Amino acid sequence: MNGARRFFRRYIVSTVGILALFLAVNGLLILWVFAAGSRERIAETFSIKELSSHISCENGVWAADGAVSDLLEQQDAWAMILDETGAVVWERNLPENLPRRYTAAEVASFSRWYLEDYPVKVWGREDGCLTVAGFPPGTWVKYYYAVDRIYLDRLLLGVRLLFFVNLGMFLFFLLRNTRRVEKAVTPVLWGIQELAAGRFCRLEERGELGEVKAGLNRAADCLKKKDNTRAEWIRGVSHDIRTPLSMVLGYASELEENEALPPGARKQAGIIRFQGERMRSLVDSLNLTTRLEYALYPLRLERLDPVELGRQAVSGLLNGGLPERYKVEFSWLCPGETAGFTGDRDLLLRMLENLLGNCVAHNPQGCRIVLSVGLEKGRWVFLLSDDGTGMSRERLQAQNRGEDGFVSREGGGGEHGLGLKIVRQIARAHGGTVRLEPADPHGLTVRVELPAEGESR
Repeated sequence: MNGARRFFRRYIVSTVGILALFLAVNGLLILWVFAAGSRERIAETFSIKELSSHISCENGVWAADGAVSDLLEQQDAWAMILDETGAVVWERNLPENLPRRYTAAEVASFSRWYLEDYPVKVWGREDGCLTVAGFPPGTWVKYYYAVDRIYLDRLLLGVRLLFFVNLGMFLFFLLRNTRRVEKAVTPVLWGIQELAAGRFCRLEERGELGEVKAGLNRAADCLKKKDNTRAEWIRGVSHDIRTPLSMVLGYASELEENEALPPGARKQAGIIRFQGERMRSLVDSLNLTTRLEYALYPLRLERLDPVELGRQAVSGLLNGGLPERYKVEFSWLCPGETAGFTGDRDLLLRMLENLLGNCVAHNPQGCRIVLSVGLEKGRWVFLLSDDGTGMSRERLQAQNRGEDGFVSREGGGGEHGLGLKIVRQIARAHGGTVRLEPADPHGLTVRVELPAEGESR
């Protein structure tokens, strides 16, 4: 659920970021266009004042220096000077179709607009004359616009208000639509997470993603049916095999102990009994792991002493006729600790017996086995290590990832898999963890951590 919320938060943040980036890029482009246009306009600006400064009048005779011709040729322009009566007293490149005298009204008109389609610039000289420069039609655009200041202020305020209103509406509908999508998608994501974790749930098959939810429900029903079929098959096999297996073990034991039989036959009966006991142990393990996996095993919780629990497991191994090539030790890492511990005695004892049995079964050449019990950071730790053949790093990593595939020990018979799976299931049922690590210089270390009494599970 939290993953879905983080996803939609990132979606909203990324969308707002895209909007901000869009506005920033457009703002920069607008500034660049204005700046480029301004540079171009400055480069091509025609200064009527400068033109007028290069024209002089002495004793009623008007004269212009060479700069005037250069300025006019650059713009393909013409120029004239009008006296106070509106008559043309000086001209350069003046079109023939234009008049040589203008009234005050005409001067006022072309000063603001055009002179017969010619855009013009005017400049009042200190001697009372008027300098006029004209450019080819279509090269300049002249507009005159006047507006009331109050109206302009209100217009600018309206533009700003319009921008922020649109921005607010955009964000509102973005959040609204995102919330709708989140409400529709979140149950689907939750259902997928539950299926991935092996838990089955029912989703309401309605809404925009009703078909997807219905598909997830069908998938959950199918998986649940398969799991139930498997669990029932294992329970049935476990039940049906007990009676014939007990008979096989009974007759094999009788034959093994019958001194009237030759030694070879008694040895073969012993092998049958040993393999039958292995089969019975395997069936019990399969039944137990199935019950733990589907939470069919109710925990019988009681207050336990983890040190005493470890000693019982070691004693059981030693009393079972352990060959001399195996050395088993038990140590208490923190004497005097009195932290409480609550758990199911039978399951936890089975967990330790599995770990000790693995050390024996996978190291037929013999090894040294050490079971240590201690309290670290408010958690009870069962540390089991041996100096046997160990396990490859790849298989260690696979086991630590919780992959339950059966993998062989290096150089030894037997397999890891079901026994370790049961160990992990028992630890998980008690709120604990299991981790495998290589021992130094060789061998395997299994670290089981279980919460002390009062710690959250």
